[in-house]
Amino acid sequence: MLRLILMRHAKSDWSHASLSDHDRPLNKRGLASAAALGNWMREKRYLPDQVLCSTAARTGQTLLALALDPSPHTQFVQALYHAEAPTMLNALHAATDPCVLMLAHNPGICEMAHRLVDDPPLHDRFHDYPTGATLVCDFDALRWEDIQWFEGTVVDFAIPRELMAET
Repeated sequence: MLRLILMRHAKSDWSHASLSDHDRPLNKRGLASAAALGNWMREKRYLPDQVLCSTAARTGQTLLALALDPSPHTQFVQALYHAEAPTMLNALHAATDPCVLMLAHNPGICEMAHRLVDDPPLHDRFHDYPTGATLVCDFDALRWEDIQWFEGTVVDFAIPRELMAET
């Protein structure tokens, strides 16, 4: 059994006009959202062994704000920066650990989520995958390279706005 935690980065800060898209950081709400996601992951025991993270500043900051402990083996993957779903699946095929957190961007991450699961969650925000949206899904496989589209079973889906409203 393999588990994927598919997360879109938290809300970024658009106030730095001189920064490139790649270098844009999180805003205050994004930092709070990522911390809430980290709390949710710990409470639910969704703890990755491995992280595949886009090289963008906002994905790295999201990962740091999750405050995962113990710290999983992390790879920053340039190909995940604004990747389309097939590129993301190729990156996932190279994963080696049983529970992987993939942190990336829309629109590719939304497409990836929709194409991975056999039956989407009944959540009105799954269709647009807002910032911080996180899907947890399981695969009945032994190796990541064996998974294909529409084989994942949804375990959970969350968005930070709802998690923060619960506290």
